[in-house]
Amino acid sequence: MSYGPSEIKLIRVYASVVQNQGFAAAQEKLNLSVSAISTYMSQLETLVGVTLCHRGRGGFRLTEKGRLYYAEVQALLDRLDSFESYTSALRDDLGGSLNVGLIDSIVSDPALPLAAVIREFISLHPRVRLSMHVANPYELQVAVTERRMDLAIGTFPTSMNGLVFQELYNEQHWLYCGDQHALYGVEQPSIYEIERQPLVGRGFWHKAEHAHHESSSEVGSAENMEARLLLILSGCFIGYLPEHLAGLWQHRSHLRALAPESFSYQAKFALCIRRDRQRDRHVMAFRDFLSAQFKGNTTTGRG
Repeated sequence: MSYGPSEIKLIRVYASVVQNQGFAAAQEKLNLSVSAISTYMSQLETLVGVTLCHRGRGGFRLTEKGRLYYAEVQALLDRLDSFESYTSALRDDLGGSLNVGLIDSIVSDPALPLAAVIREFISLHPRVRLSMHVANPYELQVAVTERRMDLAIGTFPTSMNGLVFQELYNEQHWLYCGDQHALYGVEQPSIYEIERQPLVGRGFWHKAEHAHHESSSEVGSAENMEARLLLILSGCFIGYLPEHLAGLWQHRSHLRALAPESFSYQAKFALCIRRDRQRDRHVMAFRDFLSAQFKGNTTTGRG
């Protein structure tokens, strides 16, 4: 059986469907309709001669042969990407792909001029297919570990083995309430009053957030900063937000920082890569552009 560009395309569709756990979830990544994805999957199963996955009302799940095939697909795509990078290196021109993971709500942060980094990277390496994905810190580390992402930028309260973290900068967080909250009009609320307010948290807590609110009996939850901001603006909760995200709302008098001398912390932002990929040309190129913005910072790692 020979594999040309059309067969490789089918394989890449399959890999994306597995990584996104279903046809519908892979639509945005592939920029294809569900019906088109279904057609490609049927063509691949005909080519391979086995059923790779079950889909329907029971949801998406791989067959046993589908799991075995996916393991080989991952190895094949890694080799193809490495080969493309190698041939690009022969002509001193980066090609292939670079998948970058990001934590949410960093576009408004002036301390991280990511748009400028992307512009410089693409202008020098126009043949690289650059993809960006937003996820929480745990998901980012898993994706980098599993090679689904080449690198990630975010704050990582805990670190996984086998990864290297290059410190970038500190993001300032304050504790806020919305203009509909009972404490908004209180000139100097006491620490006791603040600590007794329902707090909106995240799936991953910073230790400073825990320290001040262990006694709270009611806690809301939000998995991204925009959702956290919305809950705070409702007036039902208080919560920590990055200064850059809260700034516009504070300027419009919709948010107020509560006892900033007592309730604040800095989230350490870092670049995360696999230890064994530090010499990868794509990773090195992007890291160099990013590092130029944060000279003098250090690299830490585990495992």
